[in-house]
Amino acid sequence: MDELADDSGAVLQLLSAPGTAVFLDFDGTLVDLAATPDGVRLEPGVVEALALLAERHGGALAVISGRPVAQIDAMLAPLTLPVAGVHGVERRGADGSLSVAATPDVSPVLARAQALAALHPGLLVEQKRGAVALHYRLASDLEQLCLQEMTAAVQACPGILLLHGKMVLEAKPAATDKGGAIAAFLREAPFAGRRPVFAGDDTTDEAGFAFVQLAGGQGVKVGNGPSAAALRLASPGALRAALLAAAVSPLKE
Repeated sequence: MDELADDSGAVLQLLSAPGTAVFLDFDGTLVDLAATPDGVRLEPGVVEALALLAERHGGALAVISGRPVAQIDAMLAPLTLPVAGVHGVERRGADGSLSVAATPDVSPVLARAQALAALHPGLLVEQKRGAVALHYRLASDLEQLCLQEMTAAVQACPGILLLHGKMVLEAKPAATDKGGAIAAFLREAPFAGRRPVFAGDDTTDEAGFAFVQLAGGQGVKVGNGPSAAALRLASPGALRAALLAAAVSPLKE
């Protein structure tokens, strides 16, 4: 699926249906992308809609993000949700327990990314647990140079995978991805036995789309670009509207 479509009605129906487990990416999905990771802002009413929708689904709503869990908590405060951070490296279940996967050493990638950023002020290096992201949104003309340097760095680090997202290159553990994080949630209460729906916008979300659709659920691609997701929404604003509508509507029997 690669054309831009509007499946708002189908998405609203899924979000409103009993027996749904809702999984949501954050950047580019719940919030619009910004020039820097710190620049994103939640629209008014989003936290309240998430809280209400989580309650109506018995707590079966989680954020599946490339950001660390602590950043998601800060963004959604005072709401605390189940969260998978750093593409599943960190995962906090509905019971509040935090699990952290073992990760390969990414210090050589970090050093190379920082050296490149020191030469080009428009580049931003983001260090996470077991991962390194190099953002070039403020220096888009350096895309090929960034790709060349990060590819070489990752090739020298076994167990590390390079993902090319929206104006970002991220080196992350190959053994963890968003599909695996969703699978782990579905083995636990209150997610177990429910039909998964996952909304995301970027290449890092494709593993999540693939998993939920194999598991009998639905992937929802937010924005344009090719995707394996069966459904599509035009923008984060369209998803926010669907979440709000589902939150204030009675669950369908």
